[in-house]
Amino acid sequence: MSEPNLEFELVPLRRGGMGIRSERYGEICHPGVGPQEEAELVYVRALDLRRRWGAEPSEFVVWDVGLGGAANATAVIQAAAAEDCSLRILSFDWGAEPLRFALRHAEELGYFGELQPRCQALADHGAVRFELGRARVWWELVAGDFTERMKLAEPGGLSPSKTEGWAPPHAILYDPHSPSANPEMWTLPLFRDLFGRLNPDRMCGLATYSRSTAVRVALLLAGFWVGAGTGTATKEETTVASNRNEGVAAPLDGRWLERVRRSLAAEPWVSPPFGGRPLEEGTWARLCAHPQFAGIQGG
Repeated sequence: MSEPNLEFELVPLRRGGMGIRSERYGEICHPGVGPQEEAELVYVRALDLRRRWGAEPSEFVVWDVGLGGAANATAVIQAAAAEDCSLRILSFDWGAEPLRFALRHAEELGYFGELQPRCQALADHGAVRFELGRARVWWELVAGDFTERMKLAEPGGLSPSKTEGWAPPHAILYDPHSPSANPEMWTLPLFRDLFGRLNPDRMCGLATYSRSTAVRVALLLAGFWVGAGTGTATKEETTVASNRNEGVAAPLDGRWLERVRRSLAAEPWVSPPFGGRPLEEGTWARLCAHPQFAGIQGG
């Protein structure tokens, strides 16, 4: 994950509304349908959060990887307000600069609503505890390099620096900048580290906007079950992964496996230089050995 030197600008989106563009990465966050709708479709709905946190007898933990302007986290909190639940959100990012920018343009962005003062408290203090509707929320910003933090964190989730600890997640909103702009956040070693932080006795779902073949292969080889996620008005499908097969409603199948075999850019990224390559024979063998493809021809 490259050293941050971020500057931002507010830009109009093609389908209406405003978005945040990162000058460093040259990308607009939530460029298609806008931040609020994309967060609802790609994360809240794809991970079936409304059903899952209502069924959790204790605290429901969300890892928000790529806080940015907090569109994903606020969508989750707003959806949780209708449920009698305890919600803990750990938002990972280099720092609060994107959130501070978004808060300065809260009116134009339009998704903060009554959470604006809570988001300001998070930016100012790094953590905030509050209630919204029926939900009880504890929200913490974990600043720094996510790739390095995943190497440092002990399996089971304790932070080396915070006594509150990193509780293993029930859900992961995986929303860093794209593989082409921020490849370090999409490598096989990182996904292995992330998978190792999960509680093996409890289901965790991960959703991301990317449908890259190399990213999906990396998730599978890291140990996840992987499937198609909710589409948006500008994207046919996204990606959902889980440490349990029941956490993936539309798993990738034999037809996908055949396409991977023919792809010129399916080999997962491990280290620089990053770039697209066909699957190596050893990678193909490990992919076919994944239990998701048991009984499938070629798997």
